[in-house]
Amino acid sequence: MDTDWEWDESLFSGAAAHYRRGRLPYAPGLADALTEALALDGRGRLLDVGCGPGTVALTLAHSFAEVVGVDPDSGMLTEAARDAATAGVADRTRWVRIRAEELPAGLGTFTVATFAQSFHWMDRDLVAATVRDMLRPGGALVHISDLKTEDLSVVGLPHPAVPREAIGELVRRYLGPVRRAGRGVLPHGTPSGEAAVLAGAGLHGPRRLVVPAGQALERSVDDVVSSVFSLSFSTPHLFGARRDVFEADLRRLLTEASPSGRFSERRPSTEVFVWRKDPP
Repeated sequence: MDTDWEWDESLFSGAAAHYRRGRLPYAPGLADALTEALALDGRGRLLDVGCGPGTVALTLAHSFAEVVGVDPDSGMLTEAARDAATAGVADRTRWVRIRAEELPAGLGTFTVATFAQSFHWMDRDLVAATVRDMLRPGGALVHISDLKTEDLSVVGLPHPAVPREAIGELVRRYLGPVRRAGRGVLPHGTPSGEAAVLAGAGLHGPRRLVVPAGQALERSVDDVVSSVFSLSFSTPHLFGARRDVFEADLRRLLTEASPSGRFSERRPSTEVFVWRKDPP
């Protein structure tokens, strides 16, 4: 992470409403894989850090007695609470608007803590050490992300691929060549090297799991537009007064790429790293 970049509350402003439709889902076997790997039995407590609209927290809600999701974006938590009610798990879920850096925030101890594609936005050394201390003996910290190394080619599928490169060029035409991130910029992107950070916090492991996916998905123009607005570097507010004009150009680009208005994508596999508070 660039040392002069500072988080601000506009980072994902306006993105929450686009998450469910725009983001590709995790592998369908994720809940079963974690239930087996962590020996989940419907008891204990889950802390989902940077929970967004509750994607992982709600997937695992039936595996714990209580699930607590924390996120600094109020829109994300509104979506999470709505979906929890729809799924019938509102009584076992709690949504807290805080930054990860504000933990432990009186939330108590947990059996499992999850970070689903959120850890890179945080003060990682501080948060890792804090969350380790919040884990009960035998507890686990779980880092979840899309698998980045697989071939997700759509050759042989009925519709063209989403023109991601052309979309990126359009975003840069409106927002400039340097990646935006809230009120700041990230010319070198977000950091990697999670393993060194988590090991440095005194966690043990990791155990790596890959939950396979690869299923073919059909995506509409509306789905792809939502996927663009769900990303930190192209959230709706970044376009200001030109948001509607940008969206019109984006829809025109997509219609030219696929006159049917349909695109093919493949559901990515999910990569999971399980770290333990205590040595094996």
